[in-house]
Amino acid sequence: MVLSKAFRRLRSLDRKSQERAPLFEAIRHYCSLDKAPFHTPGHKQGRGIPADLLALLGENVFRADLTELPEVDNLHDPDGVILEAQTLAAEAYGADRSWFLVNGSTCGVETLVMSVCDPGDKILLPRNCHKSAIAGVILSGAVPAYIEPDFDLELGIAHGITPSGLEQALQEHPDAKGVLVVSPTYYGVCCDLQSLATIAHAHGLPLLVDEAHGPHFAFHPELPLSALEAGADLVVQSTHKVISGMTQASLLHLKGSRINPNRVRNILQLLQSTSPNYVLMMSLDVARRQMALEGETLLSQTLALADQARTRLNQIPGIHCFGSERIGSTPGFFEFDRTRLTVTVSELGQFGFDAHDWVNDHFHVQPEMSTLHNVVFILSIGNTPRDVDRLVESFTALSEHSQGSPQSQTMADKMQRLSLLQRPPLAPRRLSPREAFFAPIHRIPFQQAVGHICAEIISPYPPGIPILVPGEEVTQEAVDYLLLVHEAGGFINGPEDVRLQTLKVVKLD
Repeated sequence: MVLSKAFRRLRSLDRKSQERAPLFEAIRHYCSLDKAPFHTPGHKQGRGIPADLLALLGENVFRADLTELPEVDNLHDPDGVILEAQTLAAEAYGADRSWFLVNGSTCGVETLVMSVCDPGDKILLPRNCHKSAIAGVILSGAVPAYIEPDFDLELGIAHGITPSGLEQALQEHPDAKGVLVVSPTYYGVCCDLQSLATIAHAHGLPLLVDEAHGPHFAFHPELPLSALEAGADLVVQSTHKVISGMTQASLLHLKGSRINPNRVRNILQLLQSTSPNYVLMMSLDVARRQMALEGETLLSQTLALADQARTRLNQIPGIHCFGSERIGSTPGFFEFDRTRLTVTVSELGQFGFDAHDWVNDHFHVQPEMSTLHNVVFILSIGNTPRDVDRLVESFTALSEHSQGSPQSQTMADKMQRLSLLQRPPLAPRRLSPREAFFAPIHRIPFQQAVGHICAEIISPYPPGIPILVPGEEVTQEAVDYLLLVHEAGGFINGPEDVRLQTLKVVKLD
């Protein structure tokens, strides 16, 4: 097997230094001391915790719940064990600098946008970006220019943007200040990041990558190329989503000189809590150590388990779980993370939402998410063969149950109507997202909203691409399309009124 440059670098790491987890070690030592605490938090290392919560979680998690103390450093101005831990993370991931995030990847994606955009600056975004990217646009005052992602009609899901799509967007928006992409998607599908980086850099722009679902890529040669190795300039990863960080613990990595690290630092001081959770930061430290030292072995086991699950699922009548065979099937499907399982259930006459509930209710198998046609499962280093057995058993039973209950004509009609829907053109922008967000708003009947300025994000599934975002004019085509999706059984995500009876719009004088 030909090893990537990043993986060769990983194997040449100083394992002696990577064996350290300096923040974890400092917190562990502090927990052993007999201190008289007169600082926050108020429970005083667990002494004030209610007995039933203490019994459930144990004493040590509260002893480790510390604040900025000389022994455990300060996240916003680190010069001790946190600085050392972040430096080790940068070495392990191949970054020039890394930051711990305790406000999740949401904070990181907002930083991606704010690191390159001042008010009024333009940024290129995929239309199916995470809502945190829109939040970054609102916070920065940037103006988004959207790139249409590749949409897979067969699977009913959106993939990534393509090099040709980026080239076209750059021709149309030569004044853009940066390019933000999502890779991998929720479904494990990756863009051609190397080509995207080459194109962005040729135009003098940084490539920003929401790699929330790819914190494991750098640690196994059979996984997709990591964004940093592909040439990205600033990358956010959710350490908690796939590897062993605790929920809300993420990493932000910088590489190269296209983005000012001091600006990134200053933005993080604005966005991150001034009371960072040391338990979360400690989990980032040990998750990095685990991946650096054991990642290849652990991920080999996970990949084998995922491959076995995919093979077994594909033997169930009416079930399909795509894999690497689809690489290149559409322009936006460039690489694939085999640890992600997307189970397509439409041949069973089931919507993904219903299948999600069924396997959970009957087998206590809890998916990550569902869409109209699919149910998505994340396999990680924490899953076991027993988990896979239950997953397969649940869909075997669902298949048998569905075969005994033929698809209703109503379900068939809904599927047919959804398959024929054509997305409307992008709505014209009348205000920036920031202007729309801070403007006076009111709620009006949905069908009377044509001509008004939308104040919400509305993303129907299918296809998971926003039809309207704040600042865009509500068009008749958008209203008709969204109502058809809703009436046909699609799922509407984003607005406060998901039944589409009303819509929040900007209140004009």
